[in-house]
Amino acid sequence: MEKELMTIREMCDAHEVTPRTLRFYEAKELLFPIRVGQKRLYTRRDRGRLKLILRGKRFGFSLEEMRQLLDLYDRGDAQEEQLRRTYAVARERLAQMERQRDELNEAIAELRGQLEWGAEMIASFRRAAAE
Repeated sequence: MEKELMTIREMCDAHEVTPRTLRFYEAKELLFPIRVGQKRLYTRRDRGRLKLILRGKRFGFSLEEMRQLLDLYDRGDAQEEQLRRTYAVARERLAQMERQRDELNEAIAELRGQLEWGAEMIASFRRAAAE
């Protein structure tokens, strides 16, 4: 059975993040742990939000995009608007990633061509020196 509340250390261990990361997300109003003196206690909701933040980060969403999408959860429309907006942002991000991939593939092909040219030039210098 999943614990209701987790300490900062338990959150760090469970999600492979640092305490600094959790405090940063708290400062950016992405997480809202319960404060008991200096102690932070994270709820299931915080854990769910952190999972979405980390996934969004992996996909290249900005923290501001993540904050806006997470804030839609509380609208009371069974998360329909959150899902619609997340879907739209994700499609846009996918298109951007595909453009970046295409540009990277083009650069890789160009670099390969330059390396082949360089190898041929080196070989011609060696042939000339051997003669």
